[in-house]
Amino acid sequence: MDICLEFGQRVKELRARSGMSQEQLAYRSGLDRTYISGVERGERNISLVNIQKITAALQVTMSYMFSGERFSLTPTYLAKDFKIPFKERFKYNLDPEKKVLAFSVSGLFSGKQDVDYLTSVILGICSAYGPNELDILVDHREMKASDGEAVVYSPDIAEQATIFQQELTKYSNRVVALCNSEFMVQQLNHVAKTSGIFDKATHLYDKDKDMIGRAFSLLDIHSNALIKPAK
Repeated sequence: MDICLEFGQRVKELRARSGMSQEQLAYRSGLDRTYISGVERGERNISLVNIQKITAALQVTMSYMFSGERFSLTPTYLAKDFKIPFKERFKYNLDPEKKVLAFSVSGLFSGKQDVDYLTSVILGICSAYGPNELDILVDHREMKASDGEAVVYSPDIAEQATIFQQELTKYSNRVVALCNSEFMVQQLNHVAKTSGIFDKATHLYDKDKDMIGRAFSLLDIHSNALIKPAK
């Protein structure tokens, strides 16, 4: 395949899985929408400087941009992705003995109202504890669109997640997140660095190995009532 066309498809698939339009990607990268369109069609011999701008807008590293992980080009964050209410897709559990707060989200965040609801629940529980007293276990393995493929936060959700994490870092000792893809690891690393929680956070993805076991080991636990290994 032509290198320009291959790179263009890579940009399009990552944009699609994060719910971004070409206009949004253009704005976030500081490039023109027609330029982004030309890149995605393989019509631009893109410079390294502009590759860096696009990777930064997608919240991934340059090396990940050329990795082997691939997704479909199907757009996400569409109405069909939100048939089940968020409150039915968000679950949480507090282990007061181990001081581990676990929560999971399946499907997508539809917008600020979903993040606000999760924030109110999680920070409401955290408020009963002191600084750095809780370990947090997050399960995003089932964060998928209606086509069954992995998605990451949309740009707006990522910004709201940063604000949430800035509050969460007051209470958290360690944060371990189970991710649905290396793409999500990249994005959560970016969010954690922006929020100031990066030194406390570990984001795991390995479809062929025991993510759950590694997470439990990091948190010094042997099981969790909410988060269990995939069958």
